[in-house]
Amino acid sequence: MDKKLRIAIDGYSSCGKSTFAKTIAKELSYIYIDSGAMYRAVTLYCMRKGWINKDSFNINGILNNLTDIEVSFNYNPDIKQYETILNSEIVENEIRGIDVSGFVSRISQIPEVRARMVELQRQIGINKGIVMDGRDIGTVVFPDAELKIFMTASVDIRAKRRYDELKAKGDNVDLDEIKRNIISRDIADENRDISPLRRAEDAVILDNSRMSVKDQMDWVLDIIKKKKDGY
Repeated sequence: MDKKLRIAIDGYSSCGKSTFAKTIAKELSYIYIDSGAMYRAVTLYCMRKGWINKDSFNINGILNNLTDIEVSFNYNPDIKQYETILNSEIVENEIRGIDVSGFVSRISQIPEVRARMVELQRQIGINKGIVMDGRDIGTVVFPDAELKIFMTASVDIRAKRRYDELKAKGDNVDLDEIKRNIISRDIADENRDISPLRRAEDAVILDNSRMSVKDQMDWVLDIIKKKKDGY
């Protein structure tokens, strides 16, 4: 019988955490928990109920109905993509719209919403076989995860990766400005009041400054094998 793990991935921005996490999930046929998509789903739910729009923000309506919100994930092999499910409805396309994007930051700052999302994340992970990335996954969401990884890379490398990504999309960007933005975000992530970026004491560090995606996968699959063999 395959021994499944909960894999928690934390780390700095522009380290490729989400790509890494999704690749691991696909390789192992695990569930990938997209925390950002969960907050987008809550935002969509609140918009549909009329609790948030450009003219109002009904905090009481949101808080009084949090337990009615269920969010889960499913991998669709036809499109080779994870889909977000809100109360049994696939909403992957709807949550990516500009309207949702305009409100999700404010929704995600509500402590009660964050607590509900952590509750749902733990429910999804109860049978293990999950991968999740973020800032506080190994310290808050899954402090007892079987494998915790903390990803990092030099600021210069992260800035160059982000620069190349945006240039490939046709954006007119400045490398120095991107570097300043990353440094600023690092400081903000480490010092935010809610869910600050922290490395769990038992997390293994992955500095992928000079590693390809294949190098990273070889590295993590070796660790996963050892973890399973040690059960």
